Amino acid sequence: MTEELDALEFDDSETDSDSDSDHGGAAPTVIPSSEGIEIGPRRGLHAVTIDEKFNIIGALAGGMAFSTLLFGWIAPLTGAIGWFIIAYVAFIGIYLLLVAVRADRQEVKDKLATVLMVSAGTILVGALVFIAIYTLARGRDAVLHLNFFTETMKTTGPLDPLTSGGILHAVVGTLIQISIALAITIPLGVTTAVFLNEVGGKFARFVRTISDAMTALPSIVAGLFIYAAVIQLVTHERSGFAASLAITVMMLPIVIRASDVVLRLVPGNLREASYALGTTRWRTVWHVVLPTARSGLVTAVILGTARGIGETSPVLLTSGVTAVMNVNPFSGPMISLPLQVFDFVRSPEPNMVARGFGTAAVLILLVLTLFIVARMIGGKGPGQLSDRQRRNARAESMRDLHRITILEDRVARGDYPSRPSASASAPAPTPAPATTPEE
Repeated sequence: MTEELDALEFDDSETDSDSDSDHGGAAPTVIPSSEGIEIGPRRGLHAVTIDEKFNIIGALAGGMAFSTLLFGWIAPLTGAIGWFIIAYVAFIGIYLLLVAVRADRQEVKDKLATVLMVSAGTILVGALVFIAIYTLARGRDAVLHLNFFTETMKTTGPLDPLTSGGILHAVVGTLIQISIALAITIPLGVTTAVFLNEVGGKFARFVRTISDAMTALPSIVAGLFIYAAVIQLVTHERSGFAASLAITVMMLPIVIRASDVVLRLVPGNLREASYALGTTRWRTVWHVVLPTARSGLVTAVILGTARGIGETSPVLLTSGVTAVMNVNPFSGPMISLPLQVFDFVRSPEPNMVARGFGTAAVLILLVLTLFIVARMIGGKGPGQLSDRQRRNARAESMRDLHRITILEDRVARGDYPSRPSASASAPAPTPAPATTPEE
């Protein structure tokens, strides 16, 4: 056996020597010469050159001129929307021609994609800004009065001036309904997302399919479901609690889907490190996964709140309309801000319409605030601490350091007895009695 091992080692040594000789005899790697290679100019990705600015201005002027000429002289076309569409198409064509004069085909494609994306973003932002400004302009007469936020419509009629009446009852009703909906949605939605990520299986895939399908559920269907299952069979009256259940049906799939995506972003090595310390699955979820995804979960809840706070169809069928303050969600109708807008704008009186636009302006500002907060919180990655959390952690570490320093000083002075070590506290072993060979 020893001879066979020696033979194998000898063969391996011969193979290694042969391979070394082969590599040693190979030709060295030759780096090709860079002489004669022309390096083209680098293309800027963000900076807009002066030529680019002139191309955009010239294309805009050419597109508007072509559309004006077509609508005014050549073809019997009318309408502002048609003029804008023709001008935009002409702008894209002229702009691509100007770019193609000095650029290659790939750069022309890049410019086309850039123009389309910037145009889509501009149209979207412009539509949102137009809606917000138009709503604020139509409702400014009502919003400028303090009573609009501090009074109800209990003693105010359609012909009363804007100095009388307000939406306090609608604001309170909205807060109560959304609070009940959040109390149901947050634990149920986050728990479902944890189940989908941590458990898995066929049933989890079925639940994920149902939650994804509920995301596209029409809001009127949620209202009809609560109206038929709760109002007709149980309460027999519209109430704030029934409206909260309808809002919950709309918020739940949003929270589940967003929380599911956030929990998937938690690094797997964090779970593995927790398991390596001997913890169970649910202690890992509670102490590792959920704290790491805290900012994303808060964003998911805020997005769901913004969706539920602006729903009109579910509360139209479940909450009822009232002009008085009702703080009991289980008895009597309780109006919310979206339903109050609907009730105001149905009136032909200008003051009531102004109140409706003022209520819509308050609702828009509230939803925009929620989205801004969600954007600020959601900008942090999983496990990333905010400035306040860093300050709190730093302050807690300084307190621990100060406490340990004081304890060490007291131990050094003898004011505080030090903890005996395990070797010092253990009793000394008794020596075994000596035995003689005769024993």
